[in-house]
Amino acid sequence: MMYTEKVLDHFRNPRNVGEIEDADGVGTVGNPVCGDLMSIYIKVEDDRISDIKFKTFGCGAAIATTSMTTELAKGRTLDEAMQITREKVAEELGGLPPVKMHCSNLAADALHEAVTNYRTKNDGEGVS
Repeated sequence: MMYTEKVLDHFRNPRNVGEIEDADGVGTVGNPVCGDLMSIYIKVEDDRISDIKFKTFGCGAAIATTSMTTELAKGRTLDEAMQITREKVAEELGGLPPVKMHCSNLAADALHEAVTNYRTKNDGEGVS
């Protein structure tokens, strides 16, 4: 299985790894088939993601896609973050092997869950 240099870079040097203890929103998703599990934590200021961290238990592609997802989302508005798709994540990484596309799908889902969690907790506050 061939990975692009960008995928390998995000796997070897993942960005935004960790947990935000007092996160404004948290999204956790998993895939029981492959065993991947990822959580994304966000801090929100003025309807923008001011900080974002992740924890992923999974294969190299799962780690790389979550890392890339956090990079794409950082500094974006919540609406912009909700527009990040699995295709966008894979495109930014220079492509993924077809058998690994489900991993990037999970990363986008975890981000969307975190934004939804934030919006639910704030009951419409900060929603544009």
